[in-house]
This record gives sequence, structure tokens and C-alpha cells, in this order.
Amino acid sequence: MTDAAELRRRTQEFLAANPPASTDRAGFLKARFDAGLAWVHYPEGLGGLGAARALQAVVDAELEAAGAPDNDPRRIGIGLGMAAPTILAFGTDEQKRRFLRPLWIGEEAWCQLFSEPGAGSDLAALGTRAVREGDTWVVDGQKVWTSGAHAARWAILIARTDPDVPKHRGVTYFVCDMTDPGVEVRPLRQITGEAEFNEVFLTGVRIPDAHRLGEVGDGWKVAQTTLMNERVSIGGARIPREGGLIGPVAATWRERPELRTHDLHQRLLKLWVEAEVARLTGERLRQQLVAGQPGPEGSGLKLGFARLNQEISGLEVELLGEEGLLYEDWTMRRPEKVDFAGRDAGYRYLRAKGNSIEGGTSEVLLNIVAERVLGLPSEPRTDKDVAWKDLAR
Repeated sequence: MTDAAELRRRTQEFLAANPPASTDRAGFLKARFDAGLAWVHYPEGLGGLGAARALQAVVDAELEAAGAPDNDPRRIGIGLGMAAPTILAFGTDEQKRRFLRPLWIGEEAWCQLFSEPGAGSDLAALGTRAVREGDTWVVDGQKVWTSGAHAARWAILIARTDPDVPKHRGVTYFVCDMTDPGVEVRPLRQITGEAEFNEVFLTGVRIPDAHRLGEVGDGWKVAQTTLMNERVSIGGARIPREGGLIGPVAATWRERPELRTHDLHQRLLKLWVEAEVARLTGERLRQQLVAGQPGPEGSGLKLGFARLNQEISGLEVELLGEEGLLYEDWTMRRPEKVDFAGRDAGYRYLRAKGNSIEGGTSEVLLNIVAERVLGLPSEPRTDKDVAWKDLAR
């Protein structure tokens, strides 16, 4: 049984054998994964030690104190927060060995091919088709709002493999190589001026059956694992007090007394308390994850995260007055990660608008909380027993 003391000892021994100051970053990360200190709750041989998830904090604290490099989690967040737990839950032993190490190290970035122009909030209505030809699946369709597709090597993909059954069935989950012929990525320029989002066209893309996750037709079940983990990873990231968007506003308040008004003070106090409640709620949810996979509670956390970010960023713009109307740069760029902390108030205000859309719209999350957390009656559905091919589109 691995406990905190044992993990601390292991981490210190690892640091002694791999000093961060004299070990190159890539070599350090590979050694950390192989030592089981990447994500300690994963099985041995897959970056973990089969320990309790909560003990990861012990390892992280020792590594941070030693000045060890991290794996740039914001750049590879889709792989860490969505692809990895799904591969762990449904992948074959060969798939786990092939994908998890380069994913965690950051050698291979991932994206998510779920949403489509006609299947966003109603994701189960997706129309991208996968037709089996022997040991290969031929995929045709279009995906949209794909964060980081321009920098990704791999994608988690759901496609329809049986149009003759209701929409939540007949879906299969694949790992798609973004470098394969037939994969075309086009930028979607956002209100920030950048294009971290993309639309992806799939034309005759051939995916080996060995890159299927889960059983044929069970893709919706597999996708639920991805989506639940996605909402926790977006809304439940571990941050210190005054981390996130509340930090810059609080700093400006302390440093710029000439900007203060009574009304802004009251609003800042309210949002500061709500941000701290959200932070502690996220910590509690992460502790609950020790017992198993995330549940629908993550949807509530992500819902609150989106609302808070939009309210806080709006307050920051108002606090800065005329300065808040400035925007540093409208240059069309294709960034590999979202950088709230390193940008100005105008960027934070505009980019936060996407928080209530990405990772499940706030409207969808409200339904999930109502039905799966509060136990309220579900909305009437006329398509429940209708084959996907017979649905009106």
C-alpha cells in the first residue's frame, strides 16, 4: 500500500537520480513517467503506481519545490483531461502502452472530433459516417469547434457506424491520426482575433480497427467518460487562492486605489467569495474522484466556472475604465493553448465568452444537473426509438 510518506521518499529518490538542474526537460519527463510519478493513480507501467489519486499532490509538491519542469498541461490539456482517462477505461493493453506515455510527456498533442455543424448541443445526432472495410474503417464527415486541431497528432473521434438504430446507439469511438490523408484542418477565427478553434473535414480517412476504443456501437457510452472528464478538467483544475481570473482583478484593486468605487468594491467582494467557493468545491470533487470516474457533478462545476469567468472579466474591464477598452493585438494567430494569465483584460473579457459554449454549452449542462443530479423529470423526447436515418434534418 503506497502512502504519502512512501511517495515522498520515492519522489526524493527520483529527484536525486534525475536532478532538474542538470537533466534535460524531455529526459526528465520520460524518467518521471517511467518511475510512476506522472499520475500516481494510474497502473504501474502506465505512468502510475496504483496509488490513491489524492496522493498526486504529494508528488507535485516535492517536484515543484525542486524546480522540476512540468509537461505544459495547458498545451496538452485535451490529451491529459479527456483522451487519457478514456484510453485507460476502454483501451486495450496495446493502446495504453502506445498512447499514454507520449501523451503525458507532451510529445503528441490531442484534439477532440465530436461536435459537428448539425450536432453540437445534440451531439448524439452526429452524421459523420464510418464504414467498415475488413480491418479498416473509412470515415467521411465534418467536425467543428476543434480546439488545437492544427497542432494535434491524434484525435478522439466519434462517428456513426449504424444509421438504422436510434441516434444514441450505432455510434463508435475511434482514435484518428491527424496526419493521415483525407484530414483537412481549417482555422475558425474567433472574437479574440485568434484561431485556436478549427473545423475539420474528413474525406475517405482510413482508420484501422486497432484504433477503435470500446465495442462497435458503444461509442456513446465511451464518449460519456470523455465528456464527464472534460467538464472536470475545464472547471475543476487545481488552483491556489486568487488563482484564475479573480487574481488579476484583485491585484489591480490593491495596486490602483484611484480606480475604486463603492459599487465595484461590493461586486468584487461577491465574486471573490464565489471564486473561492468554486475553488474549494473543485477540490472536494477531485477528492471524490478517488473513488472512481467523475459523475454529473462536474457539469455543475463547469457551469459555475463559465458564469464566474464572464462576470469577473466584465468587472475587470469596468474597473480599468478607459484602459479596459484597449485591446493589445488583433493579429490572426493559431495558438496552441489559451493564455488567460499572460494577456490583457480585453482578451480575458472576449475569450471568457467561449467558456459557456466549449466543453458543453451552459444550457446542456443545466439539463444534466437538473436530470442527473437533482433527479427532475427529463424533457420529452420524440426521437428516442426512431432510427437515426429517419430523423428530420
